[in-house]
Amino acid sequence: MEIKLYEYQNVTIAEIDAVVIIIHNAQDALDILANCAYQGASKIIVQASHIVPEFFDLKTGIAGEILQKFSTYQMQLAIVGDFTKYTSKSLQDFIFESNKVGRINFVASIEEARERLAKS
Repeated sequence: MEIKLYEYQNVTIAEIDAVVIIIHNAQDALDILANCAYQGASKIIVQASHIVPEFFDLKTGIAGEILQKFSTYQMQLAIVGDFTKYTSKSLQDFIFESNKVGRINFVASIEEARERLAKS
């Protein structure tokens, strides 16, 4: 895993680069969050493929546990991926509501993630 830091519209954004799943649970998310914050980032971009697939099954509770860490520590997160492949209405509603609030963003591209995080 590599953490790349970018200054984008006067905001320091950490972009996680990895080839494997790096977030399996809330502790993994907290470790990444702390590492990024230590390096000066206030916002993080991660690929959906870096997160354990069970995250996207809301019944498991993993999404809530992980995203609570970002909320508690006031760190914005953008998750980049193709979320149209998920047919769960509850997940689609969750994504819609998350995007409205803006602390957690589900986006289709890195560019969209940077734009969204730089705005708020």
